[in-house]
Amino acid sequence: MKTKRILWILGAWLVAGGAMAEGTPTGFLDRTLQCEGAERRYQVYVPRDYDPAVAWPVILFLHGSGERGEDGVRPTQVGLGSAIRWSPERWPAIVVFPQLPDRKVWSDGAGCMALAALAAAEAEFHTDPDRVYLTGVSLGGLGTWQLAYEHPERFAALVPVCGFVEPAGHRGGFVPDTADGPHAEVARRLAQVPTWIFHGAADPVVPVEDARLMSAALEEAGAKVHYSELAGVEHNSWDPAYATESLPRWLFDQRRPAGGR
Repeated sequence: MKTKRILWILGAWLVAGGAMAEGTPTGFLDRTLQCEGAERRYQVYVPRDYDPAVAWPVILFLHGSGERGEDGVRPTQVGLGSAIRWSPERWPAIVVFPQLPDRKVWSDGAGCMALAALAAAEAEFHTDPDRVYLTGVSLGGLGTWQLAYEHPERFAALVPVCGFVEPAGHRGGFVPDTADGPHAEVARRLAQVPTWIFHGAADPVVPVEDARLMSAALEEAGAKVHYSELAGVEHNSWDPAYATESLPRWLFDQRRPAGGR
């Protein structure tokens, strides 16, 4: 009797597994694409209750310098990926995690990886083109400003975390240093994109002054900007940022204007 029961449970498990395999896989999924003539690994997070009949919001997450490599997994282990694992119910979205190769920055040619991975996820899953969001931490915060600056029409909202802006000519720099300064130039381009900036007040790696300048420039440009300076927090401002209770609600409420920008 015990053997028959074990066989029955095994058979039921195999049937359930087969039925699950027929649907859309969920969780953190391995993906690859070609970028600059090389195969690049990345991951896409699909919520457990994903329904292909629904147009889902999409978040593009840009990791920091410590998550660079070739494995495709590290970008999910710091920042937004960690927040999703702790509280998946707060993040009902398709989330794309591209990865930079070692020693690369998002403004290098390898930055094509981010938009290519985003486009691939949009083609694979049923997503809402008016609810595409961009966020990143540290080096990925710089990448967030850069991609948004270059493609302001692409994103419904931005969440740069401990990021910074660099003028062209600097490592990772992307924006012309105009007479008004690089922050004013970025703000001019992003005045119509709702933005929530997070930065640790005690950050020893990326000085908080950059976030203050960027927030002030956006306000001056008439942008819808939230600025959260986290008292006593050092460089790891991503954990408290993504744990902010109102952040997902605010983010998913943002939509591109009809017809884009």
